[in-house]
Amino acid sequence: MPIDWAPLQKIIQENQRFVLTSHVRPDADAIGSELALAGLLEQLGKDVRIINPSATPNHLMFLDPDNRVTCLGGDITEVEVHNTDVHIVVDTSAWTQLATMGRILRASPAIKVVIDHHLSSDDLGAVEFKNTQAEATGALIFQLSQTLGLTVTADQAMALFCAIATDTGWYRFSSTTGETLRIAGQLIDLGASPHLIYHQLYEQITFARIQLTARVLQRVALDCDGRLVYTSVGLKDFEETGALPSETEDLVNECLKISGTECAFIAVEQRNRQIKISFRSRSGVNVAAVAEQFAGGGHRQAAGALLQGPLETAVEAVLTEMRKTLLDNQPA
Repeated sequence: MPIDWAPLQKIIQENQRFVLTSHVRPDADAIGSELALAGLLEQLGKDVRIINPSATPNHLMFLDPDNRVTCLGGDITEVEVHNTDVHIVVDTSAWTQLATMGRILRASPAIKVVIDHHLSSDDLGAVEFKNTQAEATGALIFQLSQTLGLTVTADQAMALFCAIATDTGWYRFSSTTGETLRIAGQLIDLGASPHLIYHQLYEQITFARIQLTARVLQRVALDCDGRLVYTSVGLKDFEETGALPSETEDLVNECLKISGTECAFIAVEQRNRQIKISFRSRSGVNVAAVAEQFAGGGHRQAAGALLQGPLETAVEAVLTEMRKTLLDNQPA
């Protein structure tokens, strides 16, 4: 259902200072949406800061050559975050995904706004602009730009194209529609360069990433008569290959290349010993519902959660829930 942007227009008109934030371990949809939204608000003469609970991954730094996106901690204090009229949260509406920023938002008297497309949701005490049928938050930001009567700049077009392309698997996911491609075409006309974005995202990987990928693929295992495939990454793998945690991005999708598989997950051990689980599905199985069993969430076909370690225990816990889910979703 199309979003009625009128209440957000009113909030923008009546306020001057804005802080934008998104989820931990921000992806291209989060970063691209924040950067484009910041630019649109600044076209209207607003004061805008982008403050996230996690640093921008190295492979997405090309979107932010001016280092607009900052991270809570270090030079950015909680007091500074509170110094705003409006908090806008993009690409999530879950407390767990906001981490330390969540505590600040709970205590803030500022107006809170959510712009999101995920199924999983908490009550953030915000005015919500949400469409769970949308392919990416970046698409919603583009729609907002049209409602505001603003022209997207070339840099903003790059950010939004990257947001939409990555969240649709470069337009191969079922969320892709004719409108998705029409938006992509307009963004190209406005200055987005798909070949440059693809090169930056997928043709700049390190030798360490190749070594890590080899380990991950060697560890792939099948379950549920081949309907489920999974793998894992431990801290030792990062230490021995020199790869970064951000370089596990998209590795879970390699698992779904196996014929006959319906669902996949990858378990990645974090430096704080928590285990990040990324779920994928290419069937009717709702992996967001599985993620919610572990206080996570996301989309029906792409979701995530954080579990306590150790790694082996977390993998077994997820396997147990996935087996139950697949048993309840037997093919006809």
